[in-house]
Amino acid sequence: MHEVTMRIEQPSVPAEATAGTETTVELWCNDHCDLLHVSGPDGEATLDHIERLVEVQELLVEGDERLAMTETCLKDRERDTVESFLARHNCLLVPPLRYLDGEKWCRILSLDSSNLTALYRDLVTEFSVTIEAKREITAVSAERPLLTPETSLPSLSTRQQEALILAVEMGYYRIPRETTTAEIADEMGVERRTLEEHLRRAENKLIGGMASFY
Repeated sequence: MHEVTMRIEQPSVPAEATAGTETTVELWCNDHCDLLHVSGPDGEATLDHIERLVEVQELLVEGDERLAMTETCLKDRERDTVESFLARHNCLLVPPLRYLDGEKWCRILSLDSSNLTALYRDLVTEFSVTIEAKREITAVSAERPLLTPETSLPSLSTRQQEALILAVEMGYYRIPRETTTAEIADEMGVERRTLEEHLRRAENKLIGGMASFY
């Protein structure tokens, strides 16, 4: 079995809702409705944007985290969904769909790697597609099928990634520390408090993802 993670610039309401924000939307489709996990400081505005297309019937809010159940399926209200491309090439989409920085992130499986190649070639005729990761799956655990540390970790926003990579490169996480958040902020061209907020959110997502794996 083969797996690929793709970033697809496909126009859709959830993708548009995350464009230019620090918010991530994860979507599980259940045929008659969708379950949405919206995380980030712009979560309320992001969910409001999605509600222009489909109403939310249940909502839980805790800080910057929102869990919503829609009344109907989002994909029934949109055209040119990724699922239509998958069916042509015998590929399987592993939920959830993830929307971040205006793009759709898809984790896709196939028994034959040539199907994934054909899928990619088909998609790039319509959309801008970036391959984020690919691997061959040679064994599956009965308790945690298809779950690995790298696939269990959440995606970071572009600014969170930039802040975290700079912090690592400048020695912020070394013992003893070789830099300060003020110096990293100067390098990144943002205020110190903004940099620290990016780092806190990135660290919280990564630690939470690792904790869920164990």
